[in-house]
Amino acid sequence: MSRQIIHTDKAPAAIGPYSQAVRAGGTVFLSGQIPLDPATGLIVEGDISMQTRRAFDNLKAVCEAAGGSLGQVVRLGLYVTDLGNFAAVNAVMGEYFQAPFPARSTIEVSGLPRGAGFEVDAIMVLD
Repeated sequence: MSRQIIHTDKAPAAIGPYSQAVRAGGTVFLSGQIPLDPATGLIVEGDISMQTRRAFDNLKAVCEAAGGSLGQVVRLGLYVTDLGNFAAVNAVMGEYFQAPFPARSTIEVSGLPRGAGFEVDAIMVLD
């Protein structure tokens, strides 16, 4: 099986030993995206809604670099440092995804890289 490494400058560079995404056949495995501004490498300022939008924008850019779109995402993993932000994160997700929605898990974690309040990873299947 061949693997294709996906990279775009429209999303933040990896901050560790991993790829933004890896395509294996028609499936693309997208690494976690936190709310880093790709131009500065810094966490965006603002509330959890702003952080969630930036992370989804980053995810969208990697999907597009792989030749797909958010509409082809079949699974999302959402990670928040405060489940009290669940409703706000859901509201922002509704701006990026339409029914039928991808499968999803939402997990509260004690911390995320760079002090982010939100992270998202995904699996996308290309038609």
